[in-house]
Amino acid sequence: KGVLLVKVKVRSIRCKQCELCVVNCPKEAISFTEEFNEFGYRTVVVDEEKCIACGICYTMCPDGVYEITD
Repeated sequence: KGVLLVKVKVRSIRCKQCELCVVNCPKEAISFTEEFNEFGYRTVVVDEEKCIACGICYTMCPDGVYEITD
């Protein structure tokens, strides 16, 4: 059997720094960077080593920051 590789794509421009993804990630794979998007919010980054692609960030985010791709 092959391995399905799933990635989480982050659209930083949409992030409003609500922290719902950060506090709900079961693997603590999401954190804020020191960079700001054009609206003045700190952006998020996903640690691909820790991420299990569970989709909680996608579900919790009210602003559509996350996209799950394969």
